[in-house]
Amino acid sequence: MLALLTFVFVSWHDANPAHFSQFHSQVKLAPRARIAYTKDMRIGVIGGSGLYAMEGIERKRWVTVATPFGKPSDQLLTGIIAGRDVVFLPRHGRGHRILPSELNHRANLYAMKKLGVTRIISVSAVGSLKEEYRPTDIVVIDQFFDRTKRSQDFTFFGKGVVAHVSFADPVCPTLRQTLVRCGRAAGATLHAGGTYVNMEGPNFSTRAESDFHRRMGWDVIGMTNYGEARCAREAEICYATLAMVTDYDCWHKGHEAVTVEMVVACLKKNAVMAQAIVRRAVAALDAGRDCACHHALATAIMTDRAAIRPAQRKKLGLLIGKYLK
Repeated sequence: MLALLTFVFVSWHDANPAHFSQFHSQVKLAPRARIAYTKDMRIGVIGGSGLYAMEGIERKRWVTVATPFGKPSDQLLTGIIAGRDVVFLPRHGRGHRILPSELNHRANLYAMKKLGVTRIISVSAVGSLKEEYRPTDIVVIDQFFDRTKRSQDFTFFGKGVVAHVSFADPVCPTLRQTLVRCGRAAGATLHAGGTYVNMEGPNFSTRAESDFHRRMGWDVIGMTNYGEARCAREAEICYATLAMVTDYDCWHKGHEAVTVEMVVACLKKNAVMAQAIVRRAVAALDAGRDCACHHALATAIMTDRAAIRPAQRKKLGLLIGKYLK
């Protein structure tokens, strides 16, 4: 199931001149762009179809962010939502030009880390693998299962630096609970907990595949979120997903096989609810709260520090610099 929407919420800590100076040296601004700073939170949004008209974004400026892992999906849009700084990145690029298998999760997550990301809320279109998860329902997942062939693209490490992060619980429990609470307060038909199976794409499932996924007991299916979650954990960023059900994949005998038209039609219905939950979650997030996700690399780096080459120290400095001192 094609995941078309993602929101990422970015907390901005360390509001001090030295940090700002470093930030400006790392980020190339679009002409005449200025970024507003607050002592509270900086909130980012990574999205696709349906989010360009998201209500409440003010003081818009596009920013180009360079990363050592290549280009992010697009420029990042800075602005204000509900009085808080926001950053928006279209996951598939403006105009939806990037296939799920072409997404550069490392560049996208590194760019968010570079802008001060500490929390990510992903809102993604998914197919349902269970009767009770109906189109327009929301599943706040707590597990992933990877069925892609791109594992090497979902890590910042390698080439002389080895790290093994804990990923038993890939979703931040605190962030997930916030989404459940905000979703219910917004009046969504919401299911707390579930497993997201990440397929390769870009084609939708065959009936045999869909039946297999159901027999395995998985709940929803998409094409993007597992790689984001992996990179988020390595970047020490909290991550959680709102899985917005758009269809029954192709297993349900009472429904037609999934099509892009079906997905887009359902996305339009989901967009209003997604934005309502987003606004509530933005207000509910605690900028000062620490989390185990923020220390995921503390015991994960296996490589002898003395054996890490200068080039890799520079490339990974944003991620592991504090552990090399």
